[in-house]
Amino acid sequence: MDSGLKIAVVQSDPQVGIEKLAVNMEESKQWVEKSASAGANLVVFPELNATGYVFLNRKEAFAHSQSAERGEAVELWKELSRKHNMYIAGSFVEREGERLYDTAVLIGPGGMVGKYRKTHLWNRENLYFSPGDLGYPVFDTEFGRIGLLICWDTWFPETFRIMGVQGADLVCTLNNWVYTPGPLFDESGRCMAVYHTMSAAQANGLFIAAANRVGTERGEKFLGNSVIVGPNGWPIEIAGTEEETLLVAEVDLAEARRTHWSDFNDLYKDRRTDLYDERLGYRKKTEDM
Repeated sequence: MDSGLKIAVVQSDPQVGIEKLAVNMEESKQWVEKSASAGANLVVFPELNATGYVFLNRKEAFAHSQSAERGEAVELWKELSRKHNMYIAGSFVEREGERLYDTAVLIGPGGMVGKYRKTHLWNRENLYFSPGDLGYPVFDTEFGRIGLLICWDTWFPETFRIMGVQGADLVCTLNNWVYTPGPLFDESGRCMAVYHTMSAAQANGLFIAAANRVGTERGEKFLGNSVIVGPNGWPIEIAGTEEETLLVAEVDLAEARRTHWSDFNDLYKDRRTDLYDERLGYRKKTEDM
């Protein structure tokens, strides 16, 4: 394998509540240990796995928040990354001054690789989070280029395309998939979010590792169906709808760079950038400064 990477996707049931924070972190440690035992180089958690998700109000969300630089979750994941020589994509409520963000971080053996703040807020998240302001960064690792998205972000095809044109090989999506209009699952037992993930992977020639929650929190039911998808759009591994589990798949990220589909067609070179902008009008934060 040119760019071999073993991905572990965690499907778990973290819970909200100050008294649950230590439990959530201990469980994240156990999932990392289990992933390391499976030989994983990267472990991906669901959305807000460190803090829980269904907050009653902004005051409660603020009480659960922590720093992205020195918070308990980041410090633990840094320690585990060093110990196991692996990458961790995890999520928590980030506090910066008086603002709160739904944040995901990518941490490697050398420390913080980068962070992403959810840009599309879902439902009551608008009552206590600020929309993300860091854009759509793609991070370089020895395995390839990795991006992060959070749940509702994945319903917007622009997010994946912007990462794709920046050279992303893998996008990790940290999710709390809940209700969507229409039937929750089709006859095969897959929810609509699985098909969004498959479509985004195929349309952009990307690997996608999508971690989702299971269980119920304050009456909110989560749909499971965590999935690892190849750049051809087909699932490599997919979880059921109820159980806590770990998906593990070994992939070659170099496959995401083979975008030549036929003698006459290339996924990215065929884009009509004479008619629309190369990056859909998106500019990196560094270009704005």
